[in-house]
Amino acid sequence: MSERIEEAAVKAVNQAIDPFGIGAAAMALQQAWLTHPDYLQERLSAFNTELAKIVEHACLCAMDMPTEDPVPPAAYDGRFCDPVWITNPCLDLAKETYLASSRWLMDTVYETPGMDPHERHRAAFWTRQMVDAVAPDNTYWGNPEAQRRAIETGGRSLLRGLEKFRRDALDRDIPMQPPNAFRVGTDLATTPGRVVHRNRLFELIQYAPATEQVYSVPILFVPPWINKYYVLDLSPKRSLIAWLVGRGYTVFTMSWRNPGSEMRDTKFDNYLTEGVAEAVDVTREITGAPQIHAVGYCIGGTLLATYLAWFERDRARNRKPPVAHWSAFTTLADFSDPGEISAFIDEGIIANLERMMDGPGYLDGEAMAWSFRMLRPNTLIWNYYITRYLFGDEPEPFDALFWNTDSTRMPQAMHSFYLREFYLNNRLREPDGVTLAGKGIDLRRIKQPLYNVATEQDHIAPWRAVFRLPGLVSGPVRGILATSGHIFGILSPPVDPPKRRYWAADATGVDDPDAWREQAPKTPGSWWEDWDAWLAERCGSLQAPPPMGSKDHPPLEEAPGTYVHEK
Repeated sequence: MSERIEEAAVKAVNQAIDPFGIGAAAMALQQAWLTHPDYLQERLSAFNTELAKIVEHACLCAMDMPTEDPVPPAAYDGRFCDPVWITNPCLDLAKETYLASSRWLMDTVYETPGMDPHERHRAAFWTRQMVDAVAPDNTYWGNPEAQRRAIETGGRSLLRGLEKFRRDALDRDIPMQPPNAFRVGTDLATTPGRVVHRNRLFELIQYAPATEQVYSVPILFVPPWINKYYVLDLSPKRSLIAWLVGRGYTVFTMSWRNPGSEMRDTKFDNYLTEGVAEAVDVTREITGAPQIHAVGYCIGGTLLATYLAWFERDRARNRKPPVAHWSAFTTLADFSDPGEISAFIDEGIIANLERMMDGPGYLDGEAMAWSFRMLRPNTLIWNYYITRYLFGDEPEPFDALFWNTDSTRMPQAMHSFYLREFYLNNRLREPDGVTLAGKGIDLRRIKQPLYNVATEQDHIAPWRAVFRLPGLVSGPVRGILATSGHIFGILSPPVDPPKRRYWAADATGVDDPDAWREQAPKTPGSWWEDWDAWLAERCGSLQAPPPMGSKDHPPLEEAPGTYVHEK
C-alpha cells in the first residue's frame, strides 16, 4: 500500500511540474542513449565529420573561393532563401551550423534504438519545438531582412516591434491577424440565408437558393466545433457553401454554440442526439425530403459517422435511413496514428487537461489553438514572431487565418470522453467499442455510399489515417486525396489555370492507402468538380426550391445567426 501511495504521489508531482511530459520524454531519450553508447558514439562521430566540412566550407568562403553548401536548406524552407545567407560568410556559417546541428539532432532522436514508439515521437516533437525556436532568423542579428528594415526606417521598425512585444506579452499571445481585420456577417459568412432552428447546442442555417431549380436531396454540413462553422463560408471566392448553392443544391449547415461553464456536463451523446440527429430531422422536415446528403468535416465527420452507425443499430428493415449518402472531409475514425497531435495524447497529459477543465467546466479555446499552432511552429508561431517583433509589422489580413484565430471552447464531459475513448483508447474502430446514447457504435453497419476526402499535407488528420475510414464501413467509397493541407486542401475552389491536384478512385475497403494512391489517376484542378458530379448523380431530380423554414421551424434571423458571434 505504501508503495502504491508513493507511486501515486510521484506521479501527481510529475504531472504538476511537467504537465505535457516534456521532462519525461527527455529522460526516456537520455536513458536510451545511455543504454546504447555505441549508437551515440557513432552519431557523434558523424556529427564531427559534418562540422569539419562546415569549417572547411567557412574557410573557403572567407577566402572568397567558390564552394557549395555542405548542408543546403530544403527547397521548401523559406527561412534561408535570401541570397545574403550565401554571400555573407558569417550568416552562411550560422546557417550551415544550425542546419547541420538540427538535422543531426532530429535524425538521432528518430533513430534512437530501444525507445517506446510513443516516447520517441513525443521526444522528437519537443526537440523540434526547441530546434525551431533557436533558428538564427528568429533573432535580430540572424535576420538580414530585419536589419535592412531597421536601417531603412531609422530604427522605427524595431521600436514598433518592441511595443508590440510589450502588449502581446501582457496578453500571452502572438496574434496571427489584426483583431478587426474582418467582420463575420459582413466580410465573411456572407452567403444569404436564415437561421431556421436553434437549441442549446447549435443553430441550423438554411441558405437561400441561387438558381431557379434545385436538386431534391438537400445537403447538411456537420462542421467541427473546435472552430466556427464559417470555414465553409469564408470570403465569396473561397466559400464552399456559396459554390454549392450556385450549382443548384439546397444547403444547410450547423453553427455550434461556443460553450460556457453551464455546459460542463454536456456529453458526446448530446452532440449526437441534440446535435446532428436533430439537425437531420429538421432539414428533412423543412425540405420535405425523405433522405438527405450529410457532410462531416474533421471531428464533425467523426460525429456524423457515429450518428450513421447509431441510427443503423435498431433501424427497422423496411425503414429508409434519413441519410442516403454522405461525405467525410479529413475525418478520423481510426486514431492509431493521429500524427503530430499524438505528442499530447497519453494518460498523464489527459489527466492534467481534465484538472484544467475542472474549474471552468471547459477547455479554453486558446489552449486548443496553441496546441495546433505547435504542430507547425515555423509557419504558425515563428513566422508571426518575426513579422511582429523583428519587422514591426502587422500580418496581412487573411480570411482563413482570421477564422483560425476565432477559437471555441470544449465542454468538459464531451472533450474528456473524446480524448480518452477515441484518441487514447482508439475504441471507435472496434465493433461496439463505444456506447453513445444507449447504443453500441459499430461502423461496419454504415452501408451508405461515402465520398471520402483526405489532404496530402494534413498535420491534424494525416491522409493515410483518414483512408482507414473506407476499411471500417461497409458501403461503397469514392476516395479523394487532394494536395495541400487540412484547410486549404478542402477550400479548393476551381480556378483557371488550376493551382491544385487531386487523386481520385474507388476506395471501397481500402487497407493500403499508398497502394491506392499508386493506382489512382492524378487530375489537375479542384476536387470540388469531381464531388459535384458525384453528388449530381445521387441528389435527385431538379425541382422548385423549398421554402425558407417551415410552419414548425420559421426563420428566426438572418445568417450567420447569433452563436457564431459568441466569444
